[in-house]
Amino acid sequence: MAQEQNDRLLADIGGTNVRFALQAPGSEPRAFESLHCADFPDLESAMASYLDRVAAKAAPKTAAFAIASPIAGDQVKLTNHPWSFSIEATRKKFHLAQLHVLNDFTAIALSIPELSGAALCKIGGGETIEDAPAAVLGPGTGLGVSGLVPTAEGEWMAFSSEGGHATMPATNEAETEALRKLRTRFGHVSAERVLSGPGLLNLYEALDGKEAASLSPDALTRLALEEKDPDCLAALTMFCEMLGTVAGNLALTLGAQGGVYIAGGILPKFTDFLAGSNFRARFEQKGRFADYLRAIPTFVICHPEPAFLGLARLLDRSGD
Repeated sequence: MAQEQNDRLLADIGGTNVRFALQAPGSEPRAFESLHCADFPDLESAMASYLDRVAAKAAPKTAAFAIASPIAGDQVKLTNHPWSFSIEATRKKFHLAQLHVLNDFTAIALSIPELSGAALCKIGGGETIEDAPAAVLGPGTGLGVSGLVPTAEGEWMAFSSEGGHATMPATNEAETEALRKLRTRFGHVSAERVLSGPGLLNLYEALDGKEAASLSPDALTRLALEEKDPDCLAALTMFCEMLGTVAGNLALTLGAQGGVYIAGGILPKFTDFLAGSNFRARFEQKGRFADYLRAIPTFVICHPEPAFLGLARLLDRSGD
């Protein structure tokens, strides 16, 4: 595989998969590869496996990682997977001059200015307001949240957030009962407990009292979309409505007149269903601020690797 001498290593590290790519300054990421986290004892082993296959000429000297975890100091532990690592020890082990590490949804937020056309699927609302804040959230193995705000220098600044762990509100009796059951099980019920792959299974169990042990999120979604199982359909319907509630709350919190962008590995699989659900109605259902929210567009990010675009933008801007 052809490799440039100044390639940088990009990694998007989630609770289920770790994705790698190479990127030369100013170029699009390439040499994509996705590995299952469970197949490797640690991040370093997965990195070595990827680099052994693609770094034929020279190992990258600069890297940027997007991690599904809060970043606070040198030691990083994934929220939804047992992996943990030291940033500095990893940098030294792979002889990197620079290693940037940021939250995965911070990286996705940085990609927003790069996305247009087929990379975005619009679901309702008006047009984005230039230079206004944008909100980003997305269900996957967990629920990521971030935002993008303009700076006085005309640039964009993304921030890290753990908003997925904020308490999930109920807006009707069915949701109240489902969340009551989940509180009995978990104590605190965050938005992530229902708006994620595992969260979709939690909703299924809370609504119907059935064990979801034989179901995966993908299988539940497939059964719902094919209308073969009304219980799966009910869970997916509530999922979309709750997502609308949380997205609307985030839009109000950030004043996100630059749009609300939904990423993650789940939504692109049922964008049409989401568009036909009460997602958008629930997004706007905020009393006196319904008109304010009605003007804000919501988008599903359909680009397969937005985090890589954000990481590349970060490195290009930093000059590393």
